[in-house]
Amino acid sequence: MGFFSINATNFEWIDGSNDNPEDLCLHGHAIAYIGKQKLEYDATISATALYLLKTLTEDHIIDTDNQMLPCCGFFYIPNKTLDHVTISGCPNGIDWSVLHDGNSVILKLKDGTQECVSITDYEKEVFHFADKVEAFYQSCTPKKLPKDEYTRNGYIAFWNEWHRRRNHKA
Repeated sequence: MGFFSINATNFEWIDGSNDNPEDLCLHGHAIAYIGKQKLEYDATISATALYLLKTLTEDHIIDTDNQMLPCCGFFYIPNKTLDHVTISGCPNGIDWSVLHDGNSVILKLKDGTQECVSITDYEKEVFHFADKVEAFYQSCTPKKLPKDEYTRNGYIAFWNEWHRRRNHKA
């Protein structure tokens, strides 16, 4: 089986601070290894974590929606029941495909490189990353929810979807 690893360092909010109760999107330096390929990017880490959680049950096709390591992830579009969110940002970032194949996932890079990883190993790595991101949120001052209902609902939907996926209820 192949190798996948992802980590992030230098967590910060958009203003560069370690704590900002009004900023909803966490940033940091992401480092992913797909096989021997090292991918590094200063990304919106909170969006990366949710995108990874989505790939536990859904395929992600490179360059069709979001980037796995997105530059931006600042606009949350909630569904009506607030259990799913679409995150919009700019077109910059690093992307790869995640394709399910039985008890494994195939990670495919733009250059054609691909790595087959057991779903168990992949899930463990995704959960570790997501848990690290959530722990950082929890270590900060509680967020001041936006007064704008649409923006507030987007943030609520973000965490609702996160927890549903993190708790294996795709």
